[in-house]
Amino acid sequence: MRRRALLGSAATGTLTLAAGCVSPTSLLGTDPRAYDPLGTVPVDGAAETVVGDDGDTAYVAATEGFAAVDVSDPAEPTVLTQRRDLEVDGRPLTEILDLKVSGDRLVVPGPANPAGFDEFEGFALYDVSDPGEPVRIGEYETGYHIHNCYLDDEYLYVVRNGEDGNPLVVFDVGEDDPEEIGRWSVLEYEPAWADVEWRLHYLHDVYVHDDIAVLAYWNAGTFLLDVSEPADPEYVSHVSETDVDDQREVDGPAVDDAYFGLPGNDHYSAVDDAGDLLAVGRESWAGEDGDPVGAGGIDLFDVRDPTEPTLVASVEPPATHDASYRGGMWTTAHNFELREDRLYSSWYQGGVKIHDVSDPGKPTELAWWREPDIAGFWTARVADPGETFVASSTELIPNASTAGSLYVFPIEEGDQADPPSLTDA
Repeated sequence: MRRRALLGSAATGTLTLAAGCVSPTSLLGTDPRAYDPLGTVPVDGAAETVVGDDGDTAYVAATEGFAAVDVSDPAEPTVLTQRRDLEVDGRPLTEILDLKVSGDRLVVPGPANPAGFDEFEGFALYDVSDPGEPVRIGEYETGYHIHNCYLDDEYLYVVRNGEDGNPLVVFDVGEDDPEEIGRWSVLEYEPAWADVEWRLHYLHDVYVHDDIAVLAYWNAGTFLLDVSEPADPEYVSHVSETDVDDQREVDGPAVDDAYFGLPGNDHYSAVDDAGDLLAVGRESWAGEDGDPVGAGGIDLFDVRDPTEPTLVASVEPPATHDASYRGGMWTTAHNFELREDRLYSSWYQGGVKIHDVSDPGKPTELAWWREPDIAGFWTARVADPGETFVASSTELIPNASTAGSLYVFPIEEGDQADPPSLTDA
């Protein structure tokens, strides 16, 4: 969906908060018994965040560029550098809502949605062996927007959407001159999806682990592919809440309802570090203003046998007084990470949570922190395993006062002191 920065473009090299917002640092807890963030730093335009292999550097997609943040001291996260107003051959690379890092290589794709006049569509490659001095080492023009991607060593997996089957595209980026080597589309599994409005089988995101690619295909479901041969992905299995026959009947104004609302809406899907547990997050909203029902949660599947995924439990979204897209309180699931029997999840204004999923059939909430007036969390990613995770807050929520920031949280059980209500209008 369209996620342009609604508060205006971020100024180059600046670190500011949205006008009228309380500083996030003023809300860091002082009660040693309460669960609170350890530290925070403003980052204009913040969206997705990933963490380098050393666990000391977080890279933040920042709409008009990206930032590298030192999180080695959780109480004092520090912006090392920012790259704003990016250009390729004189054309702007903008609406950067995602980025990925593997080893010393960072991929910055954009735009996240169909480009305007003369915008560059593709991705840039950076050498981040020195995180404070990223060096551009290459770029590739795709000619289509890139909502999300995944970098797995020398292979880059890109979502390509439009009206031709919305395929996964695989690039070899081992050298500085990237090359497309393979594709796979949901049409290879079920050609009838070609008769469905393309947004309803939008390939929203991709995650890769141990030769399995996990594709969140919106209302078509989540697909598992064997990518042991990246140039020739092969279908393994999938899970879905809708079927192609139902979706084929959707047209006219009903398309928006089917796109924004449940069932379906497979937005972000990933497996744990053992590859045994699959989580499927559903981003959705209510169809009418004031409706409290509509936000999506996270479903958990046993994929120890990846050919037969089995639903074992669901994590419900935080309750809200209004789950509509504009003017509501966003508490739908967004990006997350499964790591070492823990689920680290973000819920926009619903905050961030930690769940114990050592027994996947009985996920247990360990911690929950939210401040909906200033923070709308885009993602949650482990920084120092067993010690800290990071979560980026975005200002891109319509009609909200949330600010662009990066937070560092402790990995521990606890309760927030005097948490604000999400259900009071």
